[in-house]
Amino acid sequence: MRRIAAAKIRFSGCEALMDDAMLIVSELLTNALLHSGTQEIRLRLILQSGSLRIAVDDGMPATIKPRTADDDAEAGRGLTLVAALVKENGGTWGSNDQGTAMWCDLRREVESR
Repeated sequence: MRRIAAAKIRFSGCEALMDDAMLIVSELLTNALLHSGTQEIRLRLILQSGSLRIAVDDGMPATIKPRTADDDAEAGRGLTLVAALVKENGGTWGSNDQGTAMWCDLRREVESR
């Protein structure tokens, strides 16, 4: 899925977002695989209104929010990392009302950081 996502990002002209977008794709897919218990996960990459939307839907209702991980924890920082990358790229993120999908919007053109 990552190769397909990278190709779609490249094809849509969002190469400047490639590294951050691919890290977000990896984090969201990993969360869905680890925590949903489902066998069907959908990844969507949509170019809309000057933003690249990354959405992962696993169909399983859940509360999706970053948590605080201990300094020595080996897991638990993924959504915190996603939130930081989205903020750095002038975007927004959240989940649908049912908590079955998580999405991130990254602005295509961001002012200098």
